[in-house]
Amino acid sequence: MKELATRAISGAIYVLLLIGSLNSEIATIIVIGLFGFISLTEFSRLIKLKSYIQYVVFSILYGAFWYLSVRNSTTLISDEAIQILLVITIFVNLILVKDLFTSKRIPLFESKRFIVAAFYLASGFVFMLLISNYHNEFTPLLLLGSFILIWVNDSAAYMVGKNFGKQKLFPSISPKKTVEGFLGGLFFACISSYFIAYYTETLSFTPWLILAIVVSVFGTLGDLIESKFKRQADVKDSGSIMPGHGGLLDRLDSIIFASPFIYLFLRIIHF
Repeated sequence: MKELATRAISGAIYVLLLIGSLNSEIATIIVIGLFGFISLTEFSRLIKLKSYIQYVVFSILYGAFWYLSVRNSTTLISDEAIQILLVITIFVNLILVKDLFTSKRIPLFESKRFIVAAFYLASGFVFMLLISNYHNEFTPLLLLGSFILIWVNDSAAYMVGKNFGKQKLFPSISPKKTVEGFLGGLFFACISSYFIAYYTETLSFTPWLILAIVVSVFGTLGDLIESKFKRQADVKDSGSIMPGHGGLLDRLDSIIFASPFIYLFLRIIHF
């Protein structure tokens, strides 16, 4: 009972901090950046990256794309820079998906550690920031809706998998995940997309429905990839900053991986 209460309190603080920050553009920038630095610290321990260069790279990427997308958003160079980062990030993420399915261990030679830290983790937070400034306007409800889809998908997948799960989804990496749990998470995320569309009045129902599918698929892949990193590091959690939950990276792994794909879809429907 005490463990459940601890888990509920730390989870509530995390959610309230995130939602509260979305009332202000500056607060959103600060909180996403802070979450990024903490997650990068946890990730660096997982991949045994004993350096400070990744923090410099994170700061440059985050600061530069904040300026280009928010403060200088009308220039052509800002859009081109975002497109280049999007292509590189998706390419690196797809390599991680390939490693997930084809390699017993994700290869982590020295240069790949820096590449993954920059274009998997740091870029994930950059695209969260870009989602919250979609179409050159502060649009926090788009980011909040994406997080809600993640939370609904994860919670439903856990509950359905726990009660009805039979077929293992990826037993070598995450023994508790099941096909039934994945489908349950997808189903309830799709249901929740209707309410997100109705109450946020940001996008119509169809784009939110497609985003629910994007979030469920790529969020699950992100969770599995982070689980593989943890298995290689022989740890249960990425950290201990959230009592009862583990590390912040454990809570953000899905949105980190899914955010560039969410942003790509938003660009597609815009153009």
